[in-house]
Amino acid sequence: MKVNKIIFMASKLYHDITNKGAPYIISDDLFSSTLGEYYFLFEENPAKLNRLITGFDDNGIPVNSAYIDVENASQHYYPISIGQYALAVFNTYIQSKSEEKLKHFLRIADWFYSNKIDDERLGVFWLTEIPKPEYNISAPWKSAFTQSRAISVLLRAWQSTGETKYLSAATSSLIPFKYDITDGGVSAFTKNGKFYEEYVASQPTMVLDGHLFSLLGLYDFYRAVNSDIDEQNNILAEDLFNQGVESVLKWLDEYDMGYWLRFNMCEMEHYPKVDPCTIGYLRLIIIQLKLLYKITGKNDFAKYVQKFSDYDKLLNIVRMYPVKFKALKKLKRI
Repeated sequence: MKVNKIIFMASKLYHDITNKGAPYIISDDLFSSTLGEYYFLFEENPAKLNRLITGFDDNGIPVNSAYIDVENASQHYYPISIGQYALAVFNTYIQSKSEEKLKHFLRIADWFYSNKIDDERLGVFWLTEIPKPEYNISAPWKSAFTQSRAISVLLRAWQSTGETKYLSAATSSLIPFKYDITDGGVSAFTKNGKFYEEYVASQPTMVLDGHLFSLLGLYDFYRAVNSDIDEQNNILAEDLFNQGVESVLKWLDEYDMGYWLRFNMCEMEHYPKVDPCTIGYLRLIIIQLKLLYKITGKNDFAKYVQKFSDYDKLLNIVRMYPVKFKALKKLKRI
């Protein structure tokens, strides 16, 4: 198992070093009420989109292999990856107008609709079944990132078909953002405001790129469901988006290592004090911040884009990787 972990991490390092530049292209369509291409122009090829996608079921729903530190795991449905692939298929549909692509996208939207959990207090949410040992998560877990991806998929399905079941599910998917992780929700109520959790655990994990991705489903809802359609939930989505924006602007300095970025702000006792993001995640976060600057016009985002882009240098990479190695060793990932 240890040899497999080393090979897996070495492969990730090689992928990081050999892939230059921004991971995605940003769409030009950021403001229209009709949702077209997703904010990042995902491609369907799993090798480019998500290397953990290792197959598809009979309906074209992607299945993931488990991360290297999950023992005795088989292929599984991973909602974040399923949503990402759905949006890649929708991007292809927008570009090609292929009815087959639309049908494929709608099958994935139906997967989200069929696998949702309805709760009288918490609205609609999804659970991911695979453990996350680095955060001491063994039971099925909620995720703001999953909520966001599902909202983006369901709203596009609603606009493409006119079927209100998709809109209803997307609307109820906003509700978990209102609640703290200690109260069944997907938000960590922090000193700097709401932080949307990619991994809902017993304590905040605060994965930066997960929070940034979570904002985009909220923004999709604000765009697509205007006040003429549903004023109350349009206001709610806008408020949740704005709270998340203000929170991350207050947190970014604490992620800044002076030459690199932290992956998260997890303070669990077993977790490394500092866990730097990889090269790929640094570049992902930079393009996420660039997108948020385009959406919000907030100059602070542009300043962080410039600052963090300057960190992407060989000397800083060499300085970062011993710290990353130490963190991975403590987490028993190598």
